[in-house]
Amino acid sequence: MSWIGRAVPRREDERFLTGRARYLDDLDPDGALHVAFARSFLAHARLGAVDVSAALAVPGVAAVLTGDDLADVGPIPAGKVEDAWTAEDAAHPVLARGAVRYAGEAMALVAAESRAVAEDGAELVLPDYEPLDPVLDVRAAGDEDVILRWHRAGGDLEGAFAAADRIVGRSFAIPRLVAAPMEPRGALAQYDAAADLLTVRLSAQDPHRPLAQLAATLHRPPESIRILLPDVGGAFGSKGAIGPEIAAVAAAAIRLGRPVKWAEDRFENFLAAYQGRGLEADVELALAADGRILGLRAQLYADLGGYLLSTTPVSSHTTAMLMTGAYAIPAAEVTITGVRTSKVPTGPYRGAGRPEAAYLVERIVDAAARELAIDPVELRRRNLVPPDAFPYPTPLGWTYDSGDYERCLDRALELLEPERWTGEHVGVGVAMLIERSGGMWETARVRRENGRVIVETGSSPHGQGHETTFAQIVAEELGVDLKDVEIRWGDSAAGPGVGTFASRSTAMGGSAVLEAVRKLKEAGVDEADARFESPLLFSSGCYAAAVRVDPATGTLEILRLVAVDDAGRIINPLLAHGQVVGATAQGLGEALVEEVVHDETGQLVTASFADYSLLTAWEMPELEADFVETPSPHNPLGAKGVGEGGSIAAPAAVANAIVDALGGVQVDLPFTDEKLWRALR
Repeated sequence: MSWIGRAVPRREDERFLTGRARYLDDLDPDGALHVAFARSFLAHARLGAVDVSAALAVPGVAAVLTGDDLADVGPIPAGKVEDAWTAEDAAHPVLARGAVRYAGEAMALVAAESRAVAEDGAELVLPDYEPLDPVLDVRAAGDEDVILRWHRAGGDLEGAFAAADRIVGRSFAIPRLVAAPMEPRGALAQYDAAADLLTVRLSAQDPHRPLAQLAATLHRPPESIRILLPDVGGAFGSKGAIGPEIAAVAAAAIRLGRPVKWAEDRFENFLAAYQGRGLEADVELALAADGRILGLRAQLYADLGGYLLSTTPVSSHTTAMLMTGAYAIPAAEVTITGVRTSKVPTGPYRGAGRPEAAYLVERIVDAAARELAIDPVELRRRNLVPPDAFPYPTPLGWTYDSGDYERCLDRALELLEPERWTGEHVGVGVAMLIERSGGMWETARVRRENGRVIVETGSSPHGQGHETTFAQIVAEELGVDLKDVEIRWGDSAAGPGVGTFASRSTAMGGSAVLEAVRKLKEAGVDEADARFESPLLFSSGCYAAAVRVDPATGTLEILRLVAVDDAGRIINPLLAHGQVVGATAQGLGEALVEEVVHDETGQLVTASFADYSLLTAWEMPELEADFVETPSPHNPLGAKGVGEGGSIAAPAAVANAIVDALGGVQVDLPFTDEKLWRALR
């Protein structure tokens, strides 16, 4: 019986659906202190003394720690990307000291016998503020507000623009988004002084990156820290880097000698968990008269927030590197200006730079088609990377491993049937996607034990279905039943690993499992380890939409939405389809209703689900999805990523359909009824 390619329901779902999962907030060891944070109510200010005397006087409050108390730890290491300059003072302090740079920044940790008492104490912490003007507009920021710069060019860009018959330019704005996982962040830290061992249980995407970040922040050797993950209720990128709260909780456990627990509430998650997107851009295409794209130039303005967390630079860098999209553009130049704004830092959110790139590239291609009076689909056909060009090096430095982009486009059009959708204020739009996935390395250990196969993986699930997919790989290779395979994860002490992000789990983690299983078989042993390494992988696809805008109300009706993804070899089509549906729902949320809004003082206006909308099941249109398979040559499974395609291409496809319905009028995200109503007038 073949397991690979079978639509096997997720084995782990029974545990979650019957309430037997164990999340961070379900853990409550005896003697634990509970934490609340006193947070800045100003977006930008000089910070003097922080008076904690009233908080300490609250019965049940055990301790209050400020930035001065934790002066010997931190800051959290600032992230860096290749060829980028970053400001020396951009790293995030564990607790604010000397300044606050966003409303919600933690100034003091209050540890008490209960969360309620800790919150009472936090309300009594009194900071000495000197307000400063907030920085909110990335285009109006001065040089002193820039904390990241990056530039790259490839090909003869000057020649391309000099030879162009038409230069098409547009400016775009992509707002910030809240990741809004079902389970907010949290940490439970315990310190064994005799063993000098700090154990931290986290709601996180993996144990490995938090281990490295905590070791650097606390100035402790990595072997003196153990990270354990309970069940994790989603992340969408927002739990890939430790925030200052987690470092503060860990430091408090060492100082106080008792278990210390922090479970983030929803308001805190809106206020202080890092946010996604936040980008403005000027994009130009140089085109020949026949529609061939000769060159692309882009200036990206990234809203990075008050500090650079370890993953903050990743998204804008990924956007920049993918600015030629699925097209054979011979010359390109991209510049990033990363601005320190008076807002919470940004970081990866499902897609992490890929949706921004697809949105910018696909909208400028549609704009060029309109100016050249060429059908948008035909313009794409003339410029797509052909299937015989792989591996294809882009002018910006990445090499696409495999793909058949026109086949994805053709299949999307077959499913959409664009000729069906006509009428007043009806529009059709398509968008190609490139999804960077995989890369680096991952580990696995496989052993036989009492008739079962035990797999320890460096990848960690938070909704992706590792327990099922990885078990299918093992069962296929060893010829055993799925129920005889057990998947374990989430313990930094079990061995090194990288983790789950950037749609890398199956390609990297699954390939490591497969190689370990093959070693076990070939050597005839009961245990085998594997470390799998790979260059970056590049999934692709095409999404298409037909929409109608009601001229009386501006209400958008999505008449049809289709998704075609090329994720290489599909291990479990049911789970892959689920990833496409979930990512598309998030992409549509970005397109239609989601937007983080700050007022002129830097206060977060959208600080709850009463003010920040998520797409509901009722608003989610029926999705017609299909797959094209061009296996990657870089791993034994031939797999590539599938977790982010919908979030990458759905906003761009819907945007292009709306512009078509509006007769070419440009509208920025999100496409609310009011915006569309005004655009029609």
